[in-house]
Amino acid sequence: MAAASEHERELEGWYNPPKEIQDEAHIASMDAYKARYKQSIEDPAGFWGEVASDFFWKVPPKSDHFLKYNFDLDNGSVDIKWMQGAKTNICYNVLDRNVHDKGLGDTVAFYWEGNVPGDTKQITYGELLKQVCKFANVLESKGVKKGDRVAIYMPMIMELVIAMLACARLGAVHSIVFGGFSAESLAERILDSTCKILITADASYRGLKMINLKEIADHAIIKCRERSFNVEACIVVRHLGPDKRVPTDPSSSPPPKRPCHQLQTSFDSSIDCWWHEVMAEASDEHDTVWVDAEDPLFMLYTSGSTGKPKGVLHTHGGYMLYTALTFRYSFDYHPGEVYWCTADIGWITGHSYITYGPMANGAISVLFEGTPFYPDCGRFWDIVDKYKVSKFYTAPTAIRSLMKFGKEIVTSHNLESLKVLGTVGEPINPEAWLWYYHVVGHNKCAIVDTYWQTETGGHVITPLPGATRTRPGAATFPFFGVEPAIVDEKGNELEGPCEGFLVIKRPWPGMARTIYGNHKRFENVYFDKFRGYYTTGDGCKRDENGYYWVTGRTDDCMNVSGHLLSTAQIESALVEHDAVSEAAVVSCPHKEKGEGIYCFATLMENVELDEKLIRELKQKVRLKIGPFASPDVIQSAPALPKTRSGKIMRRVLRQVAKNDRQTGDLSTIYDPAVVDSLFEARPHVPFLPD
Repeated sequence: MAAASEHERELEGWYNPPKEIQDEAHIASMDAYKARYKQSIEDPAGFWGEVASDFFWKVPPKSDHFLKYNFDLDNGSVDIKWMQGAKTNICYNVLDRNVHDKGLGDTVAFYWEGNVPGDTKQITYGELLKQVCKFANVLESKGVKKGDRVAIYMPMIMELVIAMLACARLGAVHSIVFGGFSAESLAERILDSTCKILITADASYRGLKMINLKEIADHAIIKCRERSFNVEACIVVRHLGPDKRVPTDPSSSPPPKRPCHQLQTSFDSSIDCWWHEVMAEASDEHDTVWVDAEDPLFMLYTSGSTGKPKGVLHTHGGYMLYTALTFRYSFDYHPGEVYWCTADIGWITGHSYITYGPMANGAISVLFEGTPFYPDCGRFWDIVDKYKVSKFYTAPTAIRSLMKFGKEIVTSHNLESLKVLGTVGEPINPEAWLWYYHVVGHNKCAIVDTYWQTETGGHVITPLPGATRTRPGAATFPFFGVEPAIVDEKGNELEGPCEGFLVIKRPWPGMARTIYGNHKRFENVYFDKFRGYYTTGDGCKRDENGYYWVTGRTDDCMNVSGHLLSTAQIESALVEHDAVSEAAVVSCPHKEKGEGIYCFATLMENVELDEKLIRELKQKVRLKIGPFASPDVIQSAPALPKTRSGKIMRRVLRQVAKNDRQTGDLSTIYDPAVVDSLFEARPHVPFLPD
């Protein structure tokens, strides 16, 4: 057998915590991690009580009431309570506490970078507190009170943070809808949560594309009326307006001098009002509304297997503790460092690791409205260089998309400030991990591959930068208070090295408490399949060193000729080839196998998919996984259909694989033209059923 190549050794290699990070780390060794983890499992009240002591409580939590729960449907309804009876407010803890108790009033909370380079601003914790108090008064004047639901449909602007924190200050429940969903999707979420107020903006740009948010919001309000529900008020931020800088095509030489876009914003004075007008009349003082630790903070809608989105509900107290601690330890954050999460606040990553977690630690953050590719594919690195970002958090999809442009665009920037590089949203394949480590991190940064979900509220399996020896693609070990297990199809817990379904055995403070208005669905989705466990819906393997490797959604697995295959594993094998920058794999009907393997490959610049490359890619999969995993079809995909947040729309790819143009709602896709190009380039597939 031939000796392993240097590249193959890298893929299987170990990476120790960088000494520079270890020397100042909150958790600086595996022994320290194990001791703290042991305490968090054996004495959760003591462990989380210590964390809680750093926060302000109007009524402190009692140790005998710290945790009460039932996970087992065989013993009644699922019920999770952390610190019930304690009184606090997360807004007070991320603003008033930082300004008045910690002296951070003049510290920058957010540097804002707009879609167009040069469109920037910043806001301090003291300024943010005043703005939040003003908007809390505005909401109160509109009749919003504790327990009411408020819909927020906005771009990545400062007013989005202000709005969500103002809701929290009042004890109102915010429901943020990603600013790219269709009017139907927005209306569906407003109706499900009965939001009486909608907050939006006139419009926003993503790269060269304008999204008319107010127009979409108007259609959503009409759809609500058609279903006998009235939105009482719509508060509109003038984000673009008549004077906003308009993006230009960077390929133009010289850039054309285009006039400002004359945005025509519809306005119904019976319900619409301008943000700047109502804020001008509001006081910048507002008392905090104290809430129970178990009172709802926000709901966030996530996809459901039935097609109906689920309003996952999180609460003030436990979520506050969990996001604060995971942020501090997962990124090893220290005061004065600049942190940047590239996610959108419309998703859970933005809730937990742009707003609540960083602000609970008094962090200095970057808030970014644009895309990685405008005005060119060096935008991320421009911003890292500009603000001397120390901790950077992005998605594997973004990393793979940037890999295809080569390393020169990265290395031409000064990225010496970087210390920790995080990934989020999906398992990162080893090739992308290594590119991130070598090219972006200059071989000196810790890579933090975080595993978590909307429902978990924060990281549940993750390396710690100063303690964990990492391996490319491994999620590594559980966070404090999280006790994972791997079970087989019958729910039997597996020991040692194994592969199966990832479940969690006990509650942690940041986990969701219910699905809004439908607790039975919460129980059925997360607790019915494996009684006594929280079911993540993900497959997982544990190796001989105890490391956890998340293999992807169990509904993203394929049963090919009796073999259960993870699409993520096949994708990882494909992108190990130097010619492939990104891959997406779906199943398709097969006359003989039942399910076939259909692969979409985005190739590096100036590479063509010929028969030789197809053979090499199939061989790569055969060698990495086995002959049974060899792809049936490999199609060149210059671009993949993605949402504006960068998530690959696999349901669309499944329709392309089947040659079925009934693709459904494409309102959230970043570039709908990608879908037509994939259908046009689709090769003949002889094995499809008639």
